[in-house]
Amino acid sequence: MHLFTTTAGLRCYLDRYRPGKEVALVPTMGALHPGHFSLIERARRENAIVIVSIFVNPLQFSPTEDFQQYPRQLEQDRQRCEQVGVDVIFAPTAVELYGNRLLTSDPSTQLTQVMPPATMTNVLCGRSRPGHFQGVATVVTKLLNLVQPERAYFGQKDAQQLAIIQRLVADLNLPVTIVPCPIVREESGLAYSSRNQYLTESQKAQAPVLYRALQQGQNAFHGGERDRTILIETVKSELASVRDIQVEYVELVHPTTLMPLDQVEDKGLLAIAVRFGSTRLIDNIVLQYRQPIVAIDGPAGAGKSTVTRLVAHQLGLMHLDTGAMYRAVTWRVVQAGIDWDDEPAIAELVSQCEISLSPSGSEDEAVRVWIDGEDVTQAIRSLNVTSHVSAIAALPTVRRELVKQQQRWGCKGGVVAEGRDIGTYVFPDAELKIFLTASVQERARRRQQDLKDQNQGDVSLEQLEQDIEKRDYRDSTRALAPLRKAADAIEINTDGLTIPEVTERIVTLYKQKLFS
Repeated sequence: MHLFTTTAGLRCYLDRYRPGKEVALVPTMGALHPGHFSLIERARRENAIVIVSIFVNPLQFSPTEDFQQYPRQLEQDRQRCEQVGVDVIFAPTAVELYGNRLLTSDPSTQLTQVMPPATMTNVLCGRSRPGHFQGVATVVTKLLNLVQPERAYFGQKDAQQLAIIQRLVADLNLPVTIVPCPIVREESGLAYSSRNQYLTESQKAQAPVLYRALQQGQNAFHGGERDRTILIETVKSELASVRDIQVEYVELVHPTTLMPLDQVEDKGLLAIAVRFGSTRLIDNIVLQYRQPIVAIDGPAGAGKSTVTRLVAHQLGLMHLDTGAMYRAVTWRVVQAGIDWDDEPAIAELVSQCEISLSPSGSEDEAVRVWIDGEDVTQAIRSLNVTSHVSAIAALPTVRRELVKQQQRWGCKGGVVAEGRDIGTYVFPDAELKIFLTASVQERARRRQQDLKDQNQGDVSLEQLEQDIEKRDYRDSTRALAPLRKAADAIEINTDGLTIPEVTERIVTLYKQKLFS
């Protein structure tokens, strides 16, 4: 592992080791805890190079806040990062990152800062921390420009920060994917925070009331309550059970725009800020009702496509046929007469396409597919489309656009989707994740039988096993959409199981999840 304190060292490293590899950035202020390590571990699974920045940013602190007292433990953080497989720690000084502009009082030479929309910075924590989110936006912009990662990882505990950074990246067209990661909690329910170490034993024992209060609000929401006033009062009532707590705010806002909500329609962010003595803690929970998403991943030959279609039919959910979406785009490229190697023209076309899917009404038939209003259900099965779909699907620009459309389909839930990274990347918040697999020998046997049934010759099992092992390696090591088992996925080995048996097992797991 490398530790750099200068931008020159960091840039030199990236110039040398980056070509052909995907880079992740995990921005932190150090004093790393399990919440940070959950971000690092996910970044490690999804990228070739993981860079952790450790920088206590003075722009984020007002004169009355705890900048000087904020915990700094670089050597301990360095050791822990090395243990979890971090490639680079970037730990600059303020002068290295900002130059001398922080020290000047001359307005003509002061540091240029990034100014997010006031509607996002003047609410929630922004009311008591003026300038804080300008400081966050400025340092994150600098780090993204320096590292230029494919992905950057942020925890959902800092929900306001996350929303502002997502807006920043969208507004400035920064070429990075912001990956939100779930809140990690202690056994008591208290969200991990670097500031937890400021709490006395008594305060630490009382602090889990934040999560209990949020859960009370969530329970009311699941019971049908949608009104802002009642949801907030429900939370405040639980907080009032703790004597030593000072409530700064309890708010209900939209999790993306941060605009206050009178009623929760699609989803809402229920957020808290409190103080125990001089220690300020925040927490939040997202209120959202949707039918569960079922994400089915696994290697080729494990039966994913057939099982996914049957599960969707039996549960009455949408089969989000991602393969059909890539076929539809390929058909559109054919119709437009675009050369296969003209990626800019393909990207232009795909970004303007709108794909629609609807159930076929039969478990034996694929979904019906429209692109730009034209029914292409049969057309996308042509030999011309089949022969070119792999090349089109391999283009990063095509994948980015179709993942956006797939995630829009998933906003309200009620879908079953399959692929290589549906549970790890497309729908990381899926309620049920399945990793469908089988031994190489079993998959080779099935493939041999399929070839015989299709009168396509007699290929030896040995050759098929070698082919499958090579494909597994390619799929798991490819830079784009690698095959991965999600940490919370349930693995089902289909050796010796029939398609109906596998389908029934997943349907049972879904019903257990839905009614648990």
